[in-house]
Amino acid sequence: MNTSASTITILEHTIDTNSRLTIPNLIAGNTTSASKWSRSGILYLTLWFLPQTPKTLTLDSHQRPYRGRRSTLIPEGELLSYYFEDAKTLYEGFKRGCSVSENGPCLGYRKPKQPYQWLSYQQVLDRAEYLGSGLLYKGCKRSSDQFIGIFAQNRPEWIISELACYTYSLVVVPLYDTLGAEAIVYIVNKADISTVICDKPEKAESILESCKQGKMPLLKTIILMDLFDDSLKEKGVTLGIEILYFQAVEPPKPDDLCVVCFTSGTTGNPKGALLTHGNVVANAASFLKVKTSVYDTSEVAISYLPLAHMFERVVQSTVYSFGGRVGFFQGDIKLLVDDMKALKPTIFPVVPRVLNRIYDKVKPFTQTRFKRLLLNVAVNRKLAEVKQGIIRNNSVWDKLVFSKFQQVTGGKLNLIVTGAAPISPSILMFFRGVFGCHIVEAYGQTECTAGCTVTMPGDWNAGYVGPPLPCNIIKLEDVPEMNYFASDNTGEVCIKGTNVFKGYLKDPEKTAEALDNDGWLHTGDIGKWMPNNTLKIIDRKKNIFKLSQGEYIAPEKIENVYIRSPSVAQVFVHGDSLQSFLVGIVVPDEETLPALAENLGIKGSFEDLCKNSVMKNAVLMEMNNLGKEAGLKTFEQVKYIYLHPELFTVENGLLTPTLKSRRPDLVKCFRSQIDALYASDM
Repeated sequence: MNTSASTITILEHTIDTNSRLTIPNLIAGNTTSASKWSRSGILYLTLWFLPQTPKTLTLDSHQRPYRGRRSTLIPEGELLSYYFEDAKTLYEGFKRGCSVSENGPCLGYRKPKQPYQWLSYQQVLDRAEYLGSGLLYKGCKRSSDQFIGIFAQNRPEWIISELACYTYSLVVVPLYDTLGAEAIVYIVNKADISTVICDKPEKAESILESCKQGKMPLLKTIILMDLFDDSLKEKGVTLGIEILYFQAVEPPKPDDLCVVCFTSGTTGNPKGALLTHGNVVANAASFLKVKTSVYDTSEVAISYLPLAHMFERVVQSTVYSFGGRVGFFQGDIKLLVDDMKALKPTIFPVVPRVLNRIYDKVKPFTQTRFKRLLLNVAVNRKLAEVKQGIIRNNSVWDKLVFSKFQQVTGGKLNLIVTGAAPISPSILMFFRGVFGCHIVEAYGQTECTAGCTVTMPGDWNAGYVGPPLPCNIIKLEDVPEMNYFASDNTGEVCIKGTNVFKGYLKDPEKTAEALDNDGWLHTGDIGKWMPNNTLKIIDRKKNIFKLSQGEYIAPEKIENVYIRSPSVAQVFVHGDSLQSFLVGIVVPDEETLPALAENLGIKGSFEDLCKNSVMKNAVLMEMNNLGKEAGLKTFEQVKYIYLHPELFTVENGLLTPTLKSRRPDLVKCFRSQIDALYASDM
C-alpha cells in the first residue's frame, strides 16, 4: 500500500500543541462551533470518566562543565551499560528471557488467514545451537573477526541465525537487497565473508551469479532457510560454493563485536559500523530505564521493520531481555494491518511513514461535516487528558470514536516508539489522542547503536526528540559557517557513551571523521537545546553547500518546508557553488494536483499536468509562500522547478532503504532537467 502523499502533507502542518488542535485541512468549519455543539455534554462525559492524574517523571537533562548533557536518571559521573545484572550481552539477554518467561512463547509467525504459531525460547536456543555448531564444523572460528552474512527478510530464522552467531562469538553482518547487487558484493568482500545465510533460493541465485563473475572470491558456503532443488546445489558445486539447508557453547563478552551494520548512506559505498554486545545492551537498557510502564512476559512486539537496521534490533533485544514475545509479519507490508489484528501487539516500533499509512484509515470517518466535528472534539478532549498525564483507551471518546481506529493495530497497544526520521508534531499529537497509549519519539543513528535521546513519559508536547539517554552524554559544537554556536545552545550534535560504535570496518579515514580523539561521535546533525533541556534537531551539516555569492545552503531544511505544500509529494532542492540560486525537482501529489488544475481551469492527465507551465508556476507559488511563512531567506527559496510524474523510490535508486534522498543519484538522474532550469534564467 502506497502512502498517500496528500495525507503526508496534511499532517506536516505544525500546530501549537498548547492550543486547541484541529486536524489540518480535514476539519470543516471552526472549532468554536464544535465546542458549542457539545460543551456541557463533553464536560459531563469527560469528568465522569476522568481517572486520577498520575505522577510524571523528571523531564530534563543536566548540563555538564564541558557543555555535554546527561540524563537525570543516572548518578553524576556514570553512564548506563546494562539494565539487568544477568544480561550484559545479547546472548545473556536472550537466556534471561527464557528464564523469566519460564520457557514461554518467543518468536511468532503465521500463514495467510491463520493464527500465529509460536516457537518457545528454548526451541529458539536449541535451533541456534544446532546452527552455530554447524557453522563451526564448516570452518568458522570463534572470533570477533569471523563475519557471517544474513541475507533475509524478517522471520524467526533471522533471529535464530543471529543467536547462533552470538552463541559461538561470531559476528553478524546484515545484508539487504535494497542496497543493490554491487553494494552487497562490496560488503561481502569488505568483511571477508565466507558464509552467507539466505532466506530464499532467488537470493542464493543472485549471489552465485556474482560468484560466477568472480566478484566474491572468498565466499565458500550459502545456507538456505527455504527448501531448494538439486539444480541450485549443482550450480554451487561448479562454482566451488557449498549450499546447505538451514536445520560446548562459548558465549561472548560485552566488549566483543556482535554485528557489523552497513549503513546505506546517501553518498559513496556503505560503511560498516562496528557494534559490540555492550553497545546494543546499553542502548536497550536505556530504553528500559526510561520506563513508560512495567514490562513483563505478557508484552508482544510486531516485527516488520528491517532487521538489517539497528532500530528494529534494539527493540527486539529489549523485548527478549524481559521474556516478551515477537511476532513476525507475513512479509508483505500490505498485510501488516491484518497481521496486527491477529497478533494484537502491545509494542509497536514505527517510522513516520507507517503512521501516515495508518492515518489513511481515518479518511472514511471524515466524509461528513458532523463526523469531522466529532473527530475534532474527541481528539481535543483526549489530548486534554494526555496533557494531564492520563494515558488510557477506555474513555467515552474511545468508545464513541476511536475504538475502530485502535482495532487497526489490534487494540492492545501500550507503547509506540517512532524513530529513523522526523515526525511532524501534528501527527504525533493526533495519534496520542487516538491510540490512548504511550507514544515516544527517539533520535539517533547506527553509529550510536540506534538511539541517543528519547522523549520522556510525562512530557506530552511535541517538536523535539527528548533528553539524552542514560547510556550517553550529548554536547553541541560550534558550526560557524552555518552561524550555529554552542553559546547560543545550538550546534552539531556530538555523542559520547557506552552505545557509541567502535569505528567503521577497515576504514580508518571515515572512522576519524566520525569519532574524534576524545571519543565523541560527530553526527552531522544540527541541534538546539530547548528551555526544558530537551534536544530539537533543526538542521543538517553534512549536506550543506555554498552558492556562488558565498551563502551556505542546507537543502534538507528547505525540503522539509516545501513538503508541507498540499501539491507536493516529494521535493529535491539543488544548487552548487557555480550558481547563484536554487532549483527544485518536484514530484506532485497525484491526488491534490488535479484539484488545483480544476481550480485553474486546466484539464489533462497527471503527466500532462506536470508538463503544463501554468501548473508549474502555481505549485512554485505555493512552495514559495510556505517558504516565506517558515522564514526562509530569499536565497533559500527555489527559483525554478521541474514537475516529475514518478515518485522517488528505493527500487529506482533515488532513496535509501531508510527513505532518505540519494542526493548524488538524484543529481545524476535529473542532470538534463537541472541544466535546463539554470539555462532558462539566461
